[in-house]
Amino acid sequence: MSWSLSIGKVAGTVVRIHITFLLFLAWIFAASYAKGGGAEAWSSVIFMILLFACVLLHEFGHIFTARYFGVATPYVTLLPIGGVAQLERIPEQPGQEFLIAIAGPLVNVAIAILLIAFGGAHITQDAAASIDNSQISMVDRLAAVNLFLALFNLIPAFPMDGGRVLRAALATRLGYVRATEVAAAIGQFVAFALGFFGLLYNPILIFIAIFVYLAASSEAHMVALRAVSRGVPVSHAMMTQFATLKPDAHVDEAVQTLLATSQGEFPVVDAAGKPVGLLARDDIIKAIKTLGPDARVADAMSPEIPTIGHRASLDDAFKLLQEKEAVAVGITDNAGTLVGLITSETIAEMVMLGDALPKDTRGPWGRTAGA
Repeated sequence: MSWSLSIGKVAGTVVRIHITFLLFLAWIFAASYAKGGGAEAWSSVIFMILLFACVLLHEFGHIFTARYFGVATPYVTLLPIGGVAQLERIPEQPGQEFLIAIAGPLVNVAIAILLIAFGGAHITQDAAASIDNSQISMVDRLAAVNLFLALFNLIPAFPMDGGRVLRAALATRLGYVRATEVAAAIGQFVAFALGFFGLLYNPILIFIAIFVYLAASSEAHMVALRAVSRGVPVSHAMMTQFATLKPDAHVDEAVQTLLATSQGEFPVVDAAGKPVGLLARDDIIKAIKTLGPDARVADAMSPEIPTIGHRASLDDAFKLLQEKEAVAVGITDNAGTLVGLITSETIAEMVMLGDALPKDTRGPWGRTAGA
């Protein structure tokens, strides 16, 4: 995730802090200082740091459970609205997704129980309603907010854990794709409800509502892309007409190619046509600003481009796009020569074409369109 700073690695997972989180802490300090002076400001910052330590433990509940099922987690990012664990993939077995999703809230419940049992915390209505009140002990507020986090995350809306719990429950009867559609629709309804309450009571709920709505839409779109890619040979969906660049070409040549084509990503190939890197639109703009137009493409490109054989399935290419967070996947022949390119846009176009074709028409991908 861009605008994030890595602060270390825990059990093989990189922990990142988004720059907005640091700005959020600065805002908390300034607001508390204006309200009660330096002591209250530092107390508020310490409380927020402890709170987000609990959020981080919540995310590692997901991470360790996912790892048990063979799903790796490259990194986890702390944001002002919570944490995001980047799983390489979401298991499509309902039982596994249920356990991974529920693990996070259970960690918060466990923290609250430990604070009550060993920290002497007392869950009161005041502690739950006024977590920013420094007159209430910090341990009471931490216990209360952990219970709140557990309950809030169980709201049946993506990206909250409750949305994934709901999908896992529905998938046992409806199947993964249909379950996602239903769960996403419920999530969007919840987003509208949050937005309505935000207009009446708390404007922050409006921002949360927007985030929930977009996340629900994104989840449904991603699963639709994954579904349409199953069983389709990658050779049936890849782009075969595309521009490439040479490592020793000037960035100025890349600019001209960018302007002359509709491409946003350019594979960089050697003299034998084998991929050695990828130059995206953002890389070109950055190189122009920092290196100048006479810089070499090799100095501006990303040296890694995920590749897959031309006999593989489109589903495998889609997994690479997700797991590597790549903008494109190169398709190679038996000799390792680049013969095609797959991007999320090419798969999205397949979805649109499948939806446009009549239901009884068999599309060019070997199955009934829209199925």
